[in-house]
Amino acid sequence: MIDKTIPEHLVFGLDIGTRSIVGTVGYKERNKFTVVAQVTRMHTTRAMLDGQIHDISKVAEGIVAVKKELEEMVGRELTDVCIAAAGRMLKTLTVHVDQELSEECVVNEEQIHGLELLAVEKAYQDLREETHTEKLDFYCVGYTVITYFLNGYAITNLQGHKAKKIGTDLIATFMPNEVVDGLYAAVEEAGLFVANLTLEPIAAINVAIPESYRLLNLALVDVGAGTSDISITRDGSIVAYGMMPYAGDEITEEIVRRYLVDFNTAEQIKLDCEKKKKISYNDIMGINHKITPEEVIEAVADTVKMITENTAEKIKEINGGKSVSAVFVVGGGGKLPGFTDYLAEYLELPKERVAIRGAEVMQNIEFLQEEIQKDSTLVTPVGICLNFYEQSNNFIFVNVNGERVKIYDNGKLSIVDAALQVGLPNEVLFPRRGKAIEFKVNGKQRLIRGDVGEAAVIKLNGEITGMNTSISQNDRIEITPSTIGKDASYEISMLPEYKASIDFIFNGKKVRCPKYVMVNDEFVSGYYEIKDQDEIEFLDYYTLKQVLEFMDVSVEGRLTINNRPAKLNERVYANFEVGCQLVEEDSNVSFADFAHSKEEEPEASIPELVDVPEIFDETPDMEVSDRNIPDEHRDEDVPEETAEVRLSPRAKIRSIIKDDDTISKVEEVRERAPARDLLLYVNDTQITLKNKSEYILVDILDYYDFDVSKAQGASLVIQVNGVDADFTTPVNENDKVSLYWK
Repeated sequence: MIDKTIPEHLVFGLDIGTRSIVGTVGYKERNKFTVVAQVTRMHTTRAMLDGQIHDISKVAEGIVAVKKELEEMVGRELTDVCIAAAGRMLKTLTVHVDQELSEECVVNEEQIHGLELLAVEKAYQDLREETHTEKLDFYCVGYTVITYFLNGYAITNLQGHKAKKIGTDLIATFMPNEVVDGLYAAVEEAGLFVANLTLEPIAAINVAIPESYRLLNLALVDVGAGTSDISITRDGSIVAYGMMPYAGDEITEEIVRRYLVDFNTAEQIKLDCEKKKKISYNDIMGINHKITPEEVIEAVADTVKMITENTAEKIKEINGGKSVSAVFVVGGGGKLPGFTDYLAEYLELPKERVAIRGAEVMQNIEFLQEEIQKDSTLVTPVGICLNFYEQSNNFIFVNVNGERVKIYDNGKLSIVDAALQVGLPNEVLFPRRGKAIEFKVNGKQRLIRGDVGEAAVIKLNGEITGMNTSISQNDRIEITPSTIGKDASYEISMLPEYKASIDFIFNGKKVRCPKYVMVNDEFVSGYYEIKDQDEIEFLDYYTLKQVLEFMDVSVEGRLTINNRPAKLNERVYANFEVGCQLVEEDSNVSFADFAHSKEEEPEASIPELVDVPEIFDETPDMEVSDRNIPDEHRDEDVPEETAEVRLSPRAKIRSIIKDDDTISKVEEVRERAPARDLLLYVNDTQITLKNKSEYILVDILDYYDFDVSKAQGASLVIQVNGVDADFTTPVNENDKVSLYWK
């Protein structure tokens, strides 16, 4: 019966293990914890396997039995309990991720946090694939960065460095949701309320490694019966967990084989190695034997080496590929003489830096039951009770966008952790750019990035805050997802090269012409909107025919390039001389519109439109057979054409419409605005006009074959939708145009 001087409030802790349930009741005053009563009850069935509850009802029965026995000892009803999830159920994965930044910039804390979150997400998905299920949920109970990468090179800290690409190798540890749910179900079926839940490795650390030590890079190894659970501390926190499926039972089974005894006898032989000079036992044949602890230790040496070697490798793996500063060992499996020596050897540590933690770390713990001896097996049960006073490393509840979420509190929870637990992907939390456009200009790669979207709006308990803000029990979190920016949009006219021009000598006068533009081997205008993977080429030549079309003149007689007879499809390069005889009506053509002084030449690096005479948007009858400059710049296999030049449709109209004011009106209608296609009908034939913002009737002659250069009747009939018109009349979608000689 409990002493009446003991405080009213007692902490009740349960260590629900694979073989037994240990119940502990006690209280804390100042820095001292007093264990009032402790009860151990073995499972009567295989209700638990490897730390996982398989039969909730059977485990609940065991909890009820422990609870009743403790209540009789303390004389009080126990309603609230502290529990711990087995470390052996933790899943640890190592992943690598890279992240391309939108542009080269100085890396900040938010970008680093986003990178780490991306790695945790990848680990979560890898874990689901590894377990072959999409339904099983996991809690992320901790992660640690092994190393960062800056533009592909390893680095210890990214912050403040300029980078285009960042990456990380990261270890993340998860616990299956079903483990937690099973513990809650068994405890609640036993009529108890969970006051606090932690992990067994953390409970052990609360006793074995004081908080002041956790700034150091230490390892705690809990060597149980079936597994060895590992946790790593650094910078004041537990940063990684691991588990090895080798522990005390491996040693016991080796004793069974070597000495021909049953499992329980072998277990007793193992325990006697710690405290007896001579060990006596009977084998399964009933024969009595006497051996020394040294003989047993020698017999199981290979097994102990195997366990410690694997444990050392696991410690290095989850500690970023390197050893720790020191190791503390708890649990019964590690008490065998020689265990810590082998572990120190494989970790390349001095022997004194690998030690059993038992009575020496329990100086501030008092047991009122005289029969209880302080040793490493009591570290975890006591630690579960002590964790109640810490109120950290528990599961807490928060509200995310109206959904109540249970989340593991590792002592440094932020809004990002809650978002991850609820399943919000990384792209919802951080702004995203619209789609970029990649293309080539004269063979060189170019990239136009999309706009950056709006960042997510984060509210904590109604107040706008940041993604890295700390959270606690019952916080209300509202996350308005980030947005995607506009996709990249770029026209040919916005390219710096669009300003480029070519100078020709035309009949002794210098003429400046804008370069033709080809996209994917098709001619386009400055209004063409560049598409992903386009191949853009600014031609450094004109054909002779294009020069004449650009000048919009009629010629007769011989045509020459550099004073030699030329054909219409020969190429004219910069500073070539073109000679021809203009027809009478064009003999007084002004070159002022085509001249451009050197002082007025625009900067090629500024992406703006060039105010130069307009290139026709399409020249369907143009022939360009080779982009390379041929010898003497001429094509010998092209048949001769007459000196009567067949000009563009717009030049033909000029021979009919001689009023300069009318021509001016035609040009004024065409505005520099986004181009659009226009479908209409000419003499019941459907055609589509392209690459202009507004259209007039003369534009159809670029797409509809109609000869207006010579009269073929008394008069030319031009009508739009049955109404008389002329070549400057605007045309619209689905208009019906009549064009014929009468």
